[in-house]
Amino acid sequence: MNFLRNLDQNAERWLLLMFYVMLVITMAIEVLRREIFAYSSIWGEEIVRFSFIYLAWVGAAAAVKERAHIRIDVIMHYLSPRLKALLYIFGDLVMFVVAIIALYWSWETLHVSYKFGSVTDGLRVSKVWFLFSVPLGFGLMIWRLLQSFARDFKSLRDGTPVYEGDTLFE
Repeated sequence: MNFLRNLDQNAERWLLLMFYVMLVITMAIEVLRREIFAYSSIWGEEIVRFSFIYLAWVGAAAAVKERAHIRIDVIMHYLSPRLKALLYIFGDLVMFVVAIIALYWSWETLHVSYKFGSVTDGLRVSKVWFLFSVPLGFGLMIWRLLQSFARDFKSLRDGTPVYEGDTLFE
């Protein structure tokens, strides 16, 4: 149970760290190879590109969890806790509908890539592994939005201040 709680609290952080480290190490190796050996590989560029794509989608899910997406919140300072919770619920509901639609279409793209057996140019591995970043990101967003709904409805019911976000990294 403790493992699941820890996974729920830190999944995006661990994924972001893993993809960031992979991106930096691969990029450093490729720079050294180019400068020292005057040789570079095609797979290094692919690893960096797809690590960055995973970073973007997992980072978007982390931002949903922490309510860190860009928003204009000047008016939020003047609203009652109840109105503020309703406004957050409305915004999350819109994002939830968009995420459901995007998850469906990204899964469809993944399915087509699998069906036709498309592979990457350099690594010659299935593009499914790389295209999976989009449904993974939207799936995590949906999970975090469901958690957000539960938290906001509890705040609305109890009359407590709504969660307005935390820092992503200390």
